[in-house]
Amino acid sequence: MISPLAYVDPSAKIGKNVTVHPFAYIDKNVEIGDDNEIMPYASLMSGTRMGNGNTVHHGAVVSAVPQDFAFKGEDTLLVIGNGNVIRENAVIIRGTHPNHATTIGDSNFIMTGVRISHDVEIGSHCIIGNGSQVSGECKIYDYAILTSNVLMQGHTRLGSYSLVQGGCRFTKDIPPFIVAAHDPIAFYSINTTVLEYLGFSETLVKHIAQAYRILYKANTSQCDALLRIEEQVPSSKEIQSIIEFVKSSKLGIIQND
Repeated sequence: MISPLAYVDPSAKIGKNVTVHPFAYIDKNVEIGDDNEIMPYASLMSGTRMGNGNTVHHGAVVSAVPQDFAFKGEDTLLVIGNGNVIRENAVIIRGTHPNHATTIGDSNFIMTGVRISHDVEIGSHCIIGNGSQVSGECKIYDYAILTSNVLMQGHTRLGSYSLVQGGCRFTKDIPPFIVAAHDPIAFYSINTTVLEYLGFSETLVKHIAQAYRILYKANTSQCDALLRIEEQVPSSKEIQSIIEFVKSSKLGIIQND
C-alpha cells in the first residue's frame, strides 16, 4: 500500500492498511496508525503522531516547523486523533516546546488552504473553513465552525457549537452556542440551525437563548449578567458551560452588535 515513488523514512512507524500515494513524504520521527491515506505530495514531517482513519490530501504539510522565535529546534509534536480529513494545501504546525503539543481531536474537517499554528488545541467534530488562519496557542472546542477566510488571532478561544461567519477576525473569545458575525465582530444570534440539527431540544435552545439575552441585552455588567443567568435560567450542563467559559476568559468575550 506504499508506493515506491513515495519517500518514507526507515524509522517512521506506520500501522496497518495505510495507503501512501506516489510523491508523498513521510519524515523521521513520524508515527501513524491504521487505515490512513496519504495523498500525492502530502508531507508528514517530524513530530507527527496520527491515529486511525485519517485522510491527508494533496500538498498538505502536517507537523511543519513552528514559526515562533521561541522555537529552538527541539523535537516537538503534533498529535492528531482519528477520522480527520485534511484537505489540499493545509498547513498544520507542531508545538513550540516539548511540553505542549499542537493537538487535533477526532472527526474534524480541515479545508483547503487552512493554516493551524503552533500549540493550537482543536477538539472533535470541528470544521475549519477554506483559507482560515488559526494563530498560535488558540483553542477551538468541540463542534465549532470557522467558515471561510476567518482570522483567529493568538490565544483566543472559540466555544463549542459556535460558528464564525466568513471573513471575520477576532481578538477576544467567542462563547459557546452562538453565531459571530460582522466587522468588527460581534454576537449575532444563537446557532439554532446547528443545535437543532445535532439534536438539542427546543426547550434547551430556548434556555440558551435566554442566557444570551441576559448576557448581551440586559444592559448590565457581565458579572451581574452571570448571576442573573444562574438565578433565572434552568440549570443544565450547557448553561453551566456558558457561565464557566465567560468566567474563565482571560481576553474577554466579543461584544454585542
